[in-house]
Amino acid sequence: MDRSSMLDHFAEELRLARAASGLSQSTLAEALSYSGALVAKVETCERRPGLDFARRCDTVFGTDGRFERIQRRISRETVVPWFRDWAAIEQEARALRTFEPLCVPGLLQTEGYARAIHAGGGLFAADEIERQVATRLDRQAALTRDRPPLVSVVVDEYVLRRRIGGPEVMREQLQHLVKLGVALHRVRIHVVPMSAGAYPGLAGPFVIATLPAGEDVIYLEGQRHGQVVDRTDFVQQMVEVWESIRGEALSHQQSLDLIAEVAETWT
Repeated sequence: MDRSSMLDHFAEELRLARAASGLSQSTLAEALSYSGALVAKVETCERRPGLDFARRCDTVFGTDGRFERIQRRISRETVVPWFRDWAAIEQEARALRTFEPLCVPGLLQTEGYARAIHAGGGLFAADEIERQVATRLDRQAALTRDRPPLVSVVVDEYVLRRRIGGPEVMREQLQHLVKLGVALHRVRIHVVPMSAGAYPGLAGPFVIATLPAGEDVIYLEGQRHGQVVDRTDFVQQMVEVWESIRGEALSHQQSLDLIAEVAETWT
């Protein structure tokens, strides 16, 4: 079977096993320690099941490794290019570790900054810009939900000094970062100072999401699409890159002090 056929096969086996056990999607989700939304998406082939998910299915249904075997055959490819998949992951993640060398990460953007980002290239019509901004702001609800994720953000100092939307927009954005860093105890913000010179982060932005069951996946954002990567060796490599970048960054408080200082230069 090809990858799509194996994905269908996993979904069908899951639906059959759940029906045979007399479980609803929400009851199964509780038994698996995953969200009901994820179970529903796996059953409709909208989400690729992770290895931990498959193993938990085998435990719950007593299927002696059947789900794990199917999961391992679904795909050996590194990349799954589904941004919608990433949006769902972001909303249910236990932790998010984000590195961004070019601009303020979407979860921390102000409305003015987000609008300037989307309007800057002249690629979107006015209504599309507003839709993109609204979607970005909606995603930020993850920061204040019940049991919010632990969010660790590292940005390059260049992000604080790159003019996007004009001085007023930049000053508001940097002041917003300081407010978030002070008010939300599960949001930690770090800045890699320009004095760091060359460091691994120059290769580009990425996010490490820790899923409810503890499994990490990587999100790589491209020009017009994103890629979710869950291959174990790649994830391990990116965790090492994250640790290296984090080691170059200032502490949370030092970073907030620097951000506040740079905010005052945007006049």
